[in-house]
Amino acid sequence: MVRLIKNLMFVMVMLSLSACNPGDLNKVLGAVLEDGGGLSDAQIGGGLKDALMQGIGKGADRLSMRDGFLKGAYKILLPAEVQKVTSKLQNVPGFTQVENKMLELVNRGAEDASKKAKPIFVNAIKQMTFRDAMGILMGGNNAATDYLKRATSNKLYSAFKPEIVKSLDKVNATSTWKKAMTTYNRIPLVNKVNPDLDDYVTNQALNGLFKMVAKEEANIRKNPAARATDLMKRVFAKQDNQ
Repeated sequence: MVRLIKNLMFVMVMLSLSACNPGDLNKVLGAVLEDGGGLSDAQIGGGLKDALMQGIGKGADRLSMRDGFLKGAYKILLPAEVQKVTSKLQNVPGFTQVENKMLELVNRGAEDASKKAKPIFVNAIKQMTFRDAMGILMGGNNAATDYLKRATSNKLYSAFKPEIVKSLDKVNATSTWKKAMTTYNRIPLVNKVNPDLDDYVTNQALNGLFKMVAKEEANIRKNPAARATDLMKRVFAKQDNQ
């Protein structure tokens, strides 16, 4: 009886994720009453962890490729203060292309640092409880991504910012920016500025990562062909009322 009650609760969660008509409801309830639902708590959690692993893997891999940020949907734009500096330097010899150069370099830095994101995500997923899994199932298309934000944002920032700093140094973004800032601050009558480029690029890179993961999550929820493992297919089949 306890297992039956749990299975019925599970069905109600799944139905909350899909707009079912009464015929669909009877169909799914009938299946649960007949065979006990077929999925254990561990299997439900395992299927969702598989989905999250797939989503973050694809998301992080795509963004860490060359042009993953620069020529993708999550291109990092220069902050207003940096644009103010680069605009002033357009007519200064040696800095006419500094805006385009900085735009490329900050995106290259984000691409390089994105390689470090996956292990942090994976650790958070491994620690996910069945209660977390059920909360994800009860949520909307971004519920898993929202869970990852809550579980990893602070750790990701702490781990990611040093990598952003290294990556910006590696692609010469830091030295290019320092030269631009020094030249700008020598211009008479300008208000001196010194924006925290490291913090800005870190936050923008993490924002892009979470958006990419959300895109992958929505695809897995809506597209059965995107479910790579048998367990994922079984768990999300319940969501689809198949």
